[in-house]
Amino acid sequence: MERHAHRLRGRGIALVTLSLIALLIFGMLDTSSVASDPKERGKALVEELCAGCHAVGRSGESPLAGAPAFRMLSRRFDMNELMDRMEQGLSSAHAEMPAFHFKRDDARAVRVYLNSIQD
Repeated sequence: MERHAHRLRGRGIALVTLSLIALLIFGMLDTSSVASDPKERGKALVEELCAGCHAVGRSGESPLAGAPAFRMLSRRFDMNELMDRMEQGLSSAHAEMPAFHFKRDDARAVRVYLNSIQD
């Protein structure tokens, strides 16, 4: 029973992470001011919107306990599937993680950046 509860918590954290990425990146940032290079745009998006809770670079700890470092997302998710899910909309039951819906170009930019930092 404890193993099942632990797995559910892990999945909940994963859903929360995906939801936060999606909401913050596409719901609250004016992308006209970020670089046109997809990798740089993706980096700017996650730094602006996600760094308050998550480690968004190649090193460092997440400011919010339990929030996964973005450099390790490929250990939990297929990065192409992540982009599809960002476009379709992500939601989570976690109170601190808002729901997200991304534009395709922004989802691609974030994926390009995230792929560049994976351990």
